[in-house]
Amino acid sequence: MPEQVAQMFRSSTRQQGGRRGALSAAAAVAVGVMTLGALAPPAAFAAARPDTVQQGLNALVRADGLPAALASVKDREGRTRSYTAGVGDLATGSKVSDDGQVRIGSNTKVFTAVVVLQLVGEGKIGLDATVDSYLPGLVRGEGFDGRHISVRQLLQHTSGLPDYEALVDDDIRQHRYLDPRDLLDIAFQRKADFASGTSWGYSNTNYVLAGLIIQKVTGRPLAEEMDKRVIQRIGLRHTYFPAPGDMAIREPHPRGYQRDSADAPLRDVTEIDPSVGWAAGQLISTNSDLNRFFTALLAGRLLPKAQLAQMRTTVPIGDTGAAYGLGLMSRPLSCGGVYWGHGGDINGYETRGGATDDGRAASVAVTIIPPDYTTTKRVESLVDTALCR
Repeated sequence: MPEQVAQMFRSSTRQQGGRRGALSAAAAVAVGVMTLGALAPPAAFAAARPDTVQQGLNALVRADGLPAALASVKDREGRTRSYTAGVGDLATGSKVSDDGQVRIGSNTKVFTAVVVLQLVGEGKIGLDATVDSYLPGLVRGEGFDGRHISVRQLLQHTSGLPDYEALVDDDIRQHRYLDPRDLLDIAFQRKADFASGTSWGYSNTNYVLAGLIIQKVTGRPLAEEMDKRVIQRIGLRHTYFPAPGDMAIREPHPRGYQRDSADAPLRDVTEIDPSVGWAAGQLISTNSDLNRFFTALLAGRLLPKAQLAQMRTTVPIGDTGAAYGLGLMSRPLSCGGVYWGHGGDINGYETRGGATDDGRAASVAVTIIPPDYTTTKRVESLVDTALCR
């Protein structure tokens, strides 16, 4: 695996001190779409076979030492079930909230891409128009120029723009509000990763610019457009874009944790200023809402056919078998075919999930960003297990 790709799968947005960062592109390994289904009793869902999803969650807690793990799965018949394992609050010992809210990190990018593509369908944005067409003079730096970067390249991470994530330390991440322009100022301290259009490289900066383009074209705040065009439209009752300074998680949720070094105790990082994520990673949601979102997206309920086809037109991510479209990823399944989605890492939470075109779907969240990719691979393998059983 090329080093750039390997780094992306470990955490293309790694925090200082070696920890994976708030908007991890290891999100890139995740994928997902779920169709809607009535909640089925566990017995009906599990039938006469061992429940491999529950076993997998238990193993993540017991063997990998994760504080808590949650999952929501829909089978081919449309039956759905939520799962939990571990402890929701280490201080009180309380149980994990069933289908609790979590910070979903880079899954937010898919929502942002959907809004951009809706505006493309309305003739208000051109996919191959330059960034300068909408944000004149804003993108200038060593090796990059907004006059030579397209909207498509932003959404597909082929712009070469440097990422800001590694330059934002923990204290800023947890306590300080960062305006989108602040994030760009941080990113533009670095030179381009490559000439635009010549390679692929995950960068949260791309989606900050996509969010600014949405605001410029609509004349409305990104959060308002996302809420109106996506969240309300398909009835995501537990998904929201937290306002500046809204550091808590509103509904029942497991606490999120971080370990600052291998021998350090777990630290509660549930409450952060989410502005470091913005259009690249600010949303809060649940596993079941993510399933509903990806289901609606693949079913054509959010985008016209032409724009959905553009979104699903991918470039390979090295030799991993995964591929990146316009904010949407595909990943191969062990049982054949692929699943679609994204995934995300942000302080205290990692989410992985996916769904298939024939209606299978799964989403998994854990309450710490695993310190190494070996554990993350087990989270991802559990998604595959849920979709292939």
